[in-house]
Amino acid sequence: MMRRSIIVLLSTVLVLTSGCGSDKKDLGEPISGLPEYLPRSMDFHIFYYAWYGTPEFDGEYRHWNHAVLAPDGSETDVSFPGGNDIGSNFFPRSGCYSSNDPETIARHCFEIRLAGAGVICVSWWGPGSFSDKAVPGILDAAWRHGLRVDFHIEPFEGRTAVTTRDAIAYIVDEYGDHPGFYRTDRFGVKPMFFIYDSYLIDVVDWKRILTPEGDITIRGTKYDSNVIGLLVGEEHLDFILDGGFDGCYDYFATDGFTWGSTTLNWVKISEWADDNEVLFIPCIGPGYEDTRIRPWNSRNTRFRDRGEYYSGQFVETHKIEPPFIGITSFNEWHEGTQIEPATPMSADGFRYLDYMPLPHDAYLHKTRSLFLNYKYTFSH
Repeated sequence: MMRRSIIVLLSTVLVLTSGCGSDKKDLGEPISGLPEYLPRSMDFHIFYYAWYGTPEFDGEYRHWNHAVLAPDGSETDVSFPGGNDIGSNFFPRSGCYSSNDPETIARHCFEIRLAGAGVICVSWWGPGSFSDKAVPGILDAAWRHGLRVDFHIEPFEGRTAVTTRDAIAYIVDEYGDHPGFYRTDRFGVKPMFFIYDSYLIDVVDWKRILTPEGDITIRGTKYDSNVIGLLVGEEHLDFILDGGFDGCYDYFATDGFTWGSTTLNWVKISEWADDNEVLFIPCIGPGYEDTRIRPWNSRNTRFRDRGEYYSGQFVETHKIEPPFIGITSFNEWHEGTQIEPATPMSADGFRYLDYMPLPHDAYLHKTRSLFLNYKYTFSH
C-alpha cells in the first residue's frame, strides 16, 4: 500500500515541479505532503552528476556517449553513440536523459527524498560549464522537495587554489541567496564544498586561501565555508591539516581502492579527525563496475551482492559515528555506483547489468532503510 501511495505522490510531484524556473518569485512553497511520507536527513550528502545531455534538450548526447579510456586516463578512439548503447555497465530505467530537463530533475529530487538523503552534492565543472547551467533548475526542484544543494568542485580547466577561491566566490554570489542553497549551522553557519583531487594542488597554495593568515583567504569573509579535501593516501592527513582544510572525505565506493576508502582505516582516520578538530566524511556506495569505459579495471569491481556490499559499507560508519555521510552516488552511471533505478537492457550484443532479482528502485529503498536505522534524527 505504501509503494502505491508513493507512486501516486510521484505523479503529483512531477506535475507540480515541471517547468519551474530559476526566478525565485516562481518558486512557491515546498510541495505539501512530502514530509508526511518522506522524512530526510541533512547529514546525508549524495553525489549527483548534472553532465548528461540528449539531442532533444541539448542538441547532442553528452556523457551517455562516453569514450573508452586507456589506463593512463586518456581517451581511445572508441566511444559509445548514446541511445541504447551507452558508456555504462547498467542502463537507467528512464533511458538517456538530460540534466536540463525539468521533469528529470523533479524525478531525481523525489527519488533522493525517497532515499532519505537531504543534500544533493552537485558535480560542478566551473562557471558557465554544462553542469553550472543545470544548477538553477536543480536548486529550484531541490527547494520544492525539501532538499538542499552543495557542490563537488571538480578539476575544471585551469583549476588552481586561486581559481578554486574564485569558484567558491562565484557560487556563493550566484546561488547563495537561493533557499535551496545548503548551509550547516553545526560549524558556524557555512556552506560546504567538496574538492575532488585536492591533493594535486600544492599545499602552499591551499594555505593562501584556507588559512586565516593567507593573503587571499576566505576565512572571516562572506565566502568562508567548510572546505573538504579528498583523502587518498595516508600522507594526505598532514596535507589536509597544513592546507587549512576543514576536513576530508574519501569519495570512492570501492573498498580498498585507496587508503582513505579502505573501511579498515576509518576508525584511525576518525580518531585523527577528532584529535585535530576537523571533519571526516566517509563515503559509501552500493558497488562499483566501470569496465565498459575502463575494460582493464576489473580489479576494482565490487559486486552489489543484492545490497549486501552496501549494507557492509554502512555498518562501518556505525563504528565511527561521523557527523556526515557521503553517498557515492545517485547517478554516476559510468562507474556503476548509482542508486538511481536501473532496468534490464541489451544493445549490440551487450547485456547490461541490472538489480534483479531486486526491483528497479531497490537501492532507493535500501538507502532509506539503512539511514532509518542510523543514529541521526530525520526531519519533516
